[in-house]
Amino acid sequence: MPQWNAVVSVYEHGWKEVFERLGAFGHLTKTPFLNVLLLATDDIPTLLHKLREGMGNDPASWSFLSRLIPVSHTFTFQSAYAFEKMAQEAIFNWLPVLAGHSFYVRMRRRGFKGKLSSQDEERFLDTILLEALEKRGSAGRIAFDDPDYIIAVETVGSWAGLSLWSREDLHQYPFLKFD
Repeated sequence: MPQWNAVVSVYEHGWKEVFERLGAFGHLTKTPFLNVLLLATDDIPTLLHKLREGMGNDPASWSFLSRLIPVSHTFTFQSAYAFEKMAQEAIFNWLPVLAGHSFYVRMRRRGFKGKLSSQDEERFLDTILLEALEKRGSAGRIAFDDPDYIIAVETVGSWAGLSLWSREDLHQYPFLKFD
């Protein structure tokens, strides 16, 4: 599987449109998971801007797109332990941003059924973040209703991608769907 920095979910019968519309931004790769593709693009900010603009001008023409989640950190893993270790390393980069703010972790798992639980991993990552923030003297808090930040965790088989999104990002980019 090639390197990637966005997970794309399309509605059924949206394959032609996704390749026509998003193929201009980078390389799209099909995955073994239903209606899920990976996108490798050199310019996430332009992608986000163009998607927002296109959806604002002609929302019906983007109806094939269920969600698109860019990620800033990717890694491969072969076990729950390896996933947790590498995810922890990635999210600790965001401690200064999360200090004193509300947040939660949202994970979408594709693959590793029975070996990796989205809810368990969300709780694990929430807990280690809260503990690390407390140790730094800048406590954060978990809030599911209008948090300051959401940490997105996307897994596709043995690949994982993580990203941090602010409340403002969520308002600005309606295709970032976490619930």
